[in-house]
Amino acid sequence: MDNIRLLVWATFTLMLWVTYQAWITQYPTEYQETSETIVDFNEQPNLPVITNTELPLLEEPLVAPPLVSEEVNPQVIRVQTDVLDLLIDENGGDLVRADLLNYPIEKDSNTVVRLLDFSGENKWVFQTGLRSAGGDAEPNHLERFSASSQEYDLIEGEDEITVVLDWQSMGPIRARKVYTFRRGQYAVDLNIVLENTGDQTWRGASYGQIVRYHRPVERSFTSVDSYSFRGPVLYDGNEYEKLDFSDLAEEPVSQIIAGGWLAAIQHHFLAAIVPPTQDAFSYQAATRGQEFVLTGLSGVVEVPAGGSLEFPLKLFVGPKLQDQLSNAGPELELTVDYGMLTLLAQPLFWALQKAHSYVGNWGWSIIIITLLIKLAFYKLTATSGRSMAKMRKLQPRMKALQETYKDNREELSRHMMALYKREKVNPAAGCLPILIQMPFFFAFYWVLIETVEIRQAPFMFWLNDLSSRDPYFVLPVLMGAAMLVQTRLNPAPPDPIQAKVMQIMPVVFSVFFAFFPAGLVLYWLTNTALSILQQWRINKLIAE
Repeated sequence: MDNIRLLVWATFTLMLWVTYQAWITQYPTEYQETSETIVDFNEQPNLPVITNTELPLLEEPLVAPPLVSEEVNPQVIRVQTDVLDLLIDENGGDLVRADLLNYPIEKDSNTVVRLLDFSGENKWVFQTGLRSAGGDAEPNHLERFSASSQEYDLIEGEDEITVVLDWQSMGPIRARKVYTFRRGQYAVDLNIVLENTGDQTWRGASYGQIVRYHRPVERSFTSVDSYSFRGPVLYDGNEYEKLDFSDLAEEPVSQIIAGGWLAAIQHHFLAAIVPPTQDAFSYQAATRGQEFVLTGLSGVVEVPAGGSLEFPLKLFVGPKLQDQLSNAGPELELTVDYGMLTLLAQPLFWALQKAHSYVGNWGWSIIIITLLIKLAFYKLTATSGRSMAKMRKLQPRMKALQETYKDNREELSRHMMALYKREKVNPAAGCLPILIQMPFFFAFYWVLIETVEIRQAPFMFWLNDLSSRDPYFVLPVLMGAAMLVQTRLNPAPPDPIQAKVMQIMPVVFSVFFAFFPAGLVLYWLTNTALSILQQWRINKLIAE
């Protein structure tokens, strides 16, 4: 009976969780419009600072006006690799548009995912440059840069492209931004080089910031995108933090961090800035109207007369491919947001990836990992299965006791416990499979929701996207039928109401799973089928 109650509560909890995820943000958050934000980097401990100088990195205008026609506007530099189609605006020398050539918006669509953009509600840009401590000329993101060409293409046989943009003031300070794009890579190296040809020391700091128009995620029960976080995130070298837009509007974030990074993320994709891990940067996160701004400012350095200095940054703009993320920055793969189940989800994905490297199909990889999980817990679930089988065998005697003591629940309970003890049956042992499976269920859920490697991955026949629901609901129906068979193999609940609940549960689960990713339903169907085989075998042995 305890078994049945736990299963009912587990189902109820699952239903509440799904309902919460689907509707939590249906009520729009009201954001307060704020005035222009001025970031003040004065008097920050443990970091060389610019004294008595405000650095208005967030003042308008942030980028050049929207481009009417990129084909005729000479301010735009186009860079194409095998995976990226990018625009660099000469006004600022920054990346202002990025199309991901291998990632269509929808399965078999000709329209690809666009991350960076330069205007309107799609605004999402990088802004980088240098700030002067003494009011000297500075190559910031509002200055004009120039390149030797307007088109750069990664041709066959080349592994990288280098794009150089030059800036020169009326005085002795010169600078250039050197971008390096590599084949197959979404990480971009940016090196800002300053040359001081004058006779005075130049003092200043480098910075990088991300500006994005914030659009809250529209929650929908049928859309997997609606369950993911969209917004600013910050890593301080130890902890990964998602920054709520409304919280930032009330209280901006300011930290001094070494070995950290900042990023704007959404489902499956991100744009990030990773400063050198050995350097301390002052990180700021704030809002301006409906935009959020993430800024990283280095400590002040000096460039002597006749000298030069390099300021490197790593940019990442693309899908959340975990191997590339881990190479681009420390713990950058945490942007693949598995939530509280990260410790379980990451090993599961690692195992899935290993299986996929052999079979080349994510659907079969899910089946293989499900089988391995089942084998890992075989002895534990077998113990539970034997208890369930013994309970099933004792049902006639249990019914006889219920008839005998139907008017005396205390005596019934005492005789039932005596029967369990005599036959060495533990009624609570059947709870273990449920308790074991639930964490794996939720971890698998987040792996299939968040992992871009499984996005739009086909399995077989009609299942051409394991990250979205089964279009014909075949898997949920099969899963419901398998769950019904599984309940028939277990002892029937003595209480008629509980018995009816157990009959309804497969239908309830089928309805809920109908909108879950097909890969998750495939996992649960496979797990249920293996459980049926195991319990059938145990029942047969106990019956003998």
